[in-house]
Amino acid sequence: MSFTYYFWYTLSKIAARFFFSFQVVHPERMIEEGPLILASNHQSYFDPPLVGICSKRGVYYLARKTLLQVPLLGKLLPHINVILVDRDGNDMSALKSVIRTVKSGNGVVLFPEGTRSVDGTLQPAKAGIGLVIAKTRAPVQPMRIFGSYEAFPKGSGHISLAPITVVVGQPIRFTDEELDPAAHGGDERALYQHLSHRVMEAIGALRLPESSPTPARIS
Repeated sequence: MSFTYYFWYTLSKIAARFFFSFQVVHPERMIEEGPLILASNHQSYFDPPLVGICSKRGVYYLARKTLLQVPLLGKLLPHINVILVDRDGNDMSALKSVIRTVKSGNGVVLFPEGTRSVDGTLQPAKAGIGLVIAKTRAPVQPMRIFGSYEAFPKGSGHISLAPITVVVGQPIRFTDEELDPAAHGGDERALYQHLSHRVMEAIGALRLPESSPTPARIS
């Protein structure tokens, strides 16, 4: 973890706890060493750092290349483990970078839905994360964020101090048989979509503790 990453990691933790009563449920489930895909639902611009601060190590994120044009932020991104991607989301070079980063023994944050939910509910998974799983054979850490939609929903220019909680699920380790395209008639695309769906199902199964003040959006 570089000094710059550690600084923003620490600042994000402090801000999340102070402004949003941030909690992590089952932090002991987090895999802190070796290749890992951190897979979460996506409700808000807050989500990448919220997922990242659940881990004790520096993890990697995807961000649009257009953000490099934002004053100050553009200079900061290369120092906080960001992998740049084209705006249209079809950047194969970025996917290859993600695969290399995971294979090198790092954790990478990915959102199976691909983009932020417009209403805070879970959306269908896209095939991208399935491709990364198949190519890296890395374990997947399913995680579910509750409350970030209420704090900063898509399309809103206003931030609310709503409580936010992240629930960490049990890691998923896919078997060789599950990663074999032959199980899908040799159709790799079908395999990728199946793996993505499995991950999204695991995310959807995560629930808040009954005592949590964070509002739950189940569907």
